Amino acid sequence: MLGAEGGINPVIPHTAEIILGLISFLLLLFVISKFVSPRFEALYAERTAKIEGGIEKAERAQAEAQKLLAQYKEQLAEARAEAARIRDDARAEGQQIIDELREQAQAEAARIVAQGQHQLDAQRAQIVAELRADLGRTAVQLASKVVGESLEDEARRRGTVDRFLNELDAVAAPASK
Repeated sequence: MLGAEGGINPVIPHTAEIILGLISFLLLLFVISKFVSPRFEALYAERTAKIEGGIEKAERAQAEAQKLLAQYKEQLAEARAEAARIRDDARAEGQQIIDELREQAQAEAARIVAQGQHQLDAQRAQIVAELRADLGRTAVQLASKVVGESLEDEARRRGTVDRFLNELDAVAAPASK
């Protein structure tokens, strides 16, 4: 501690300071190890537990999310299958309705054609009757002129006309066959 010149060396401390520093250091080390270090360890353990709990919680949440995602995908697949089934049912029902309407339209068309045919037959019969009457009158008039006698008698005239028309029908019938 004494220097080469006989004085005190300012770089080297006194023995009392070294002992006092050592006692203060040991006292501080004791306080830190007795009070501060356990508190830090407890905080560290608590934080570790929170982090590990958070990780576990996140893993559970992720597992739950995966489960919900699987359920969602399953429900979506079921909904798509249901939509496809409904679409197919609607198409089949639409086709059935179209077929029914087509059958009804064909039945209605057949009814209208039959009704038209019936009306045509009725009109033809009416026209044939009118033509027979006209033909009969014309034939009587012509026959009266040719014969020179009056065929005014109704019964006679009718018999003559009917006989004439029957002969015409007989002649026309073999020709049409």
